[in-house]
Amino acid sequence: MLLAEKLKAYRLILASASPRRRQLLVGCGLPFVQAEPYDVSETYPAGMPAGEVPVYLARLKSDAYPLPLASFDILVTADTVVAVDDHILGKPADRGAAVAMLRALSGRRHRVVTGVTIRTADRAVSFSSSTDVFLRSLSDEEIGHYVDTYAPYDKAGSYGIQEWIGYVGIERIEGSFYNVMGLPVQRLYVELDELIG
Repeated sequence: MLLAEKLKAYRLILASASPRRRQLLVGCGLPFVQAEPYDVSETYPAGMPAGEVPVYLARLKSDAYPLPLASFDILVTADTVVAVDDHILGKPADRGAAVAMLRALSGRRHRVVTGVTIRTADRAVSFSSSTDVFLRSLSDEEIGHYVDTYAPYDKAGSYGIQEWIGYVGIERIEGSFYNVMGLPVQRLYVELDELIG
């Protein structure tokens, strides 16, 4: 039986404001509902390795979900970080920060890690997916065009791989493309299937 059929007996709740994550779940054909926004302090221990931060934050978001889960609920939370040399690049506060981040990524390999937590009323599963992204050297004109046209202020690392910069700037990736968009949907699909049984 397809996972979408199995999920008809459940309510899959996506606790994320990311339009990319919503798009990816729709693309998988998985029925879900969008959680109402809720407050969670997205802080992590100083010195935590960049690769461990996304799972830590995904668990934090799951634990902070304010409503009790019914027996048929499955909550999905996620967090994505972009890291270069184990230094995390968050979402840019303004144009200057966006340009600086893209200059830091230009001509270099960086890593995108997404952590996911799936939780029911009595179980929780967490995992992460890592993708190496190789960005060619970008000119200041290209960086400025991208930032001014696409305003990537809601994106970790100041870019979306599915946008113009991905088409013209990404030389190659090693790992999941959709992970770089913000959700490793193939892994999520498998984990959900195993969770439901």
